[in-house]
Amino acid sequence: MAIKPTIYKMRIALSDLERNYYNTLKLTIAQHPSETSERMMARVMAYVIHAQERLTFTKGLSSVEEPDIWLRSLDDQIELWIDVGEPDVERVKKSTRLAQKVIVYSFNSKSDVWWAKHQAKLWRLKASIYRLDWPSICKFTELLERTMSMSITITGDSAFIAAENGECEVTWEPLQIV
Repeated sequence: MAIKPTIYKMRIALSDLERNYYNTLKLTIAQHPSETSERMMARVMAYVIHAQERLTFTKGLSSVEEPDIWLRSLDDQIELWIDVGEPDVERVKKSTRLAQKVIVYSFNSKSDVWWAKHQAKLWRLKASIYRLDWPSICKFTELLERTMSMSITITGDSAFIAAENGECEVTWEPLQIV
């Protein structure tokens, strides 16, 4: 019998000062049995940074053919492909052929090693790469509850998060922007 995902419900009052985007997001997130809480929260952060109508979480780890998050057009074309983690170069290359825009959010303690190893090959691809600050993702994860409400304010390359049980700031750094 397969282990089922853990379901989280989040209500997020989002204020993105960079894009003048303000909305209340009601997210239902499935944490894959093999996924860490930090990776799931990195997915949430990537979603919030790009929040807009039709942006959706995919099957993620359950389907290697899909990104973690995508935006599909009304005629089912992939407008935005977002991967969270440290994908191999071939996956990024394939995604640039399938989607109009590709973004990768690297997030863990091995992020620097992954970037140093693959930077030369990734520079040739039409993909934007960002590194989420690992200690701040860990702080964000400490706020996690199965059902939670929070407010997130994005300005520059950082997000201030206030939840019922604390607050933190998550920052990110652009490594490659196309």
